[in-house]
Amino acid sequence: MALEHDIYLFHQGNLRYSYKLMGAHLSEENGLQGVRFTVWAPNAVQISVVGLFNEWDGRCHPMRKVNDNGIWSTFIPGLDRGCLYKYEVLTKHGHIMLKSDPYAFSSELRPNTASVVDPLQYYDWKDDDWMLRRENRNMYESPMSIYELHLGSWKYIETEVFYTYREYADMVIPYVKEMGYTHIELLPLTEHPFDRSWGYQATGYYSVTSRYGSPDDLRYFVDQCHQNGIGVILDWVPGHFCKDQHGLRRFDGEPLYEYANPAKAEKTQWGTLTFDFGRNEVQSFLISNAIYWLKEYHIDGLRVDAVASMLYLDFGKEDSNDWEPNEYGGRENLEAVAFIKKMNEAIFEEVPDVLMMAEESTAWPLVSAPTYLGGLGFNYKWNMGWMNDMLKYMEMDPVHRKYHHNLITFSLFYAFSENFVLPISHDEVVHGKKSLLNKMPGDYWQKFANLRAFLAYMYAHPGKKLLFMGSEFGQFDEWKDLEDLDWELLEYDSHASTQQYMKQLHHLYHDHPALWELDHDEKGFEWIDANNYEQSIISFIRSSRYAHDQLVVVCNFTPNVYHDYKIGVPQAGVYEEVFSSDATDFGGSGQTNGLDLTTCDAPWQSQQQHITMTIPPLAVSFLKRVSATTVREGNV
Repeated sequence: MALEHDIYLFHQGNLRYSYKLMGAHLSEENGLQGVRFTVWAPNAVQISVVGLFNEWDGRCHPMRKVNDNGIWSTFIPGLDRGCLYKYEVLTKHGHIMLKSDPYAFSSELRPNTASVVDPLQYYDWKDDDWMLRRENRNMYESPMSIYELHLGSWKYIETEVFYTYREYADMVIPYVKEMGYTHIELLPLTEHPFDRSWGYQATGYYSVTSRYGSPDDLRYFVDQCHQNGIGVILDWVPGHFCKDQHGLRRFDGEPLYEYANPAKAEKTQWGTLTFDFGRNEVQSFLISNAIYWLKEYHIDGLRVDAVASMLYLDFGKEDSNDWEPNEYGGRENLEAVAFIKKMNEAIFEEVPDVLMMAEESTAWPLVSAPTYLGGLGFNYKWNMGWMNDMLKYMEMDPVHRKYHHNLITFSLFYAFSENFVLPISHDEVVHGKKSLLNKMPGDYWQKFANLRAFLAYMYAHPGKKLLFMGSEFGQFDEWKDLEDLDWELLEYDSHASTQQYMKQLHHLYHDHPALWELDHDEKGFEWIDANNYEQSIISFIRSSRYAHDQLVVVCNFTPNVYHDYKIGVPQAGVYEEVFSSDATDFGGSGQTNGLDLTTCDAPWQSQQQHITMTIPPLAVSFLKRVSATTVREGNV
C-alpha cells in the first residue's frame, strides 16, 4: 500500500521524496541482492535497462509498465554500487534512444554520459552540532557574508584537471574561515556536459558532478564546512535544462519534462528548454530535487537561479510573436508562479531552517514574503537593483558622480521591502564586464581606493552580503572560467593589503551587531545626510536592537580630502573611528581620525549634536561612541 500511495502522490505532484521511489536503488528481492530500477516515461512503447553488465543490449532486461500513467520498473539481481547503466527507450515513432536516468545519484565523468548506481545511505555525518545550531539560529538577525565559489577555477591542477571535493575541502575551508566569511555558495554541482555552462545547463539533477569526485566526497566537503562553522549554499536551476540528447529533452520521444508548446518551452537566448511547471510529475521531480540536496547533502540553502525567467512568459523574447499571453492576457506564467509557491511551502515544511534565495531581477512584489501573505515564499531575494546602480556609479569618474548621486541613495527607498542579499556575483565579472577592481576608475592607487570604499559601503548598507571569489584580493583580470584565480598577485603589496582589508572588514562586520541585526528592519538605518551630492559624501547611522549600539558611517566617493568636516551624530559624548578604509595598512593614504572626536552640543544634519572630523579620499569611515561624557577618563 505504501508503494501505491507514493505512486499516487507522484502523479499528483505531491511526492516530496520521489527520488526514493524513482531511479536505481540497491535492494533485496526474493532473497537476491540487486538493483531496482524505476522510471517515468508515459509515451514510451518499451524501456530496457542497459549497461556493461548486458553489453548494452536492450533485449536482456526489459522493464515492466507498472501503471497506465507511465511508470516502468524492473529488478536486476547481481548488480551493485558503481554499476553503469542507461535506459533504452523505444518511442512510438519506432526510434530507439539511450537516456541517462533523470533520478541517477551519480554519473560518469564527461564526456561519457552513463548513470552510475550509487546508494544514499553510506556517509557518516559528523555535523550534529552545526545542524542543531542552525535549527535554533535566527538567520535574519545574524551576520551573513557569502563567498561565491566556482570550484574548478578557484584552483586547479591543470586545464580541465581538477582537485577532488575532499582536496578542495582541505584548501578552501581554512581560507574561507580565515577570511571571515560565514557561508560558501557553490555554483551548480548537478551533472552537466559542458564545462563552460558552469553547471547552469544540467542533465543530471540528482547527480553530483563527477568532475570533482563522488557524492560522498561532496558530503565530506559539506561536513567539513559545518564542522568549521561555515554554511553551504548551492546554486540550483529549476527553470530550464539543456538539450543534450542523453538528458531530459523528449525523454520518451515526446515533450515530457519540457512544455509541449515551443512558445513556452524554448529559452532561445540560452538554447535550453523550460520545465513544464504545470505537469504534476515534473513538480514532484523538482520539489523532491530541492529537498534532496537539503536533506541528503545537508546543504544550508539554495540560491534559485533565473527566477524571472520562470515568472514571465516573454522573458528573453524580443518578438511578441515568440510568446503567448496567459489566459488573462498577461505575461505572467501562472503555472510557474503556483509551482514556486508550492515548492517553497514544501521545502519550509520539510526543512524549515534553510535559506531559499531568489535571483530575481525584476520588481515582482513580495518575493521574500510567505505565501500566506501573498508572497512567492522565498526568504531572501538578491538585490539586483542595488548591484546595478552601485556598479554603474562606481565605474564613473568621481568628477561625474555628483550628477548621479541618486544611484547610491535610491536603494534605501526599498531596502526593507524584501529580505535582501547584496550580490556581487560571477555574472558581474565575466564576458567583458571586467573584474570588480578593474571596473574602478582612476590610476592604480585610486582603483584600489575605490574598491575598498565600495566594499565598505556594501558592508555598511542594510542586507546580507555576497562576493565572488577573487574580488577579495583585487583580481585584475575578469573571471577566466577555464583557468584558476591569479593567486600570484598576492606577491604584490596592493593585492596582499586588499586581502588583509577584507579580513579586517569582516572582523568589523562580525563585531558590530549594528551592521546586521536589523538588516530587514527600517529601525536599523537612519540617514544623517543623503543629499551632499556636490561633494559626493553620504553619512548614515546603523543600529542594533540596543539604542546605545550604533555606528556612524561616512562615505566619500571623491579623491578630495576634507578637514574639520561637520557630521551630525545621534548621541552626545566621545566618538572613535573604529575602522577606516583609508588606513595605510590597507594601502590607503592614512587620512584617518586617530584622536577622539568629542561632540559639540549644537544641532546639525537633523541630529542634536555634531563632531568635526577629517574625511579621507575615496574612503569610508566607521565611528562609534565610546564614552557618554565629553571628557574621557584619563584625559582631563
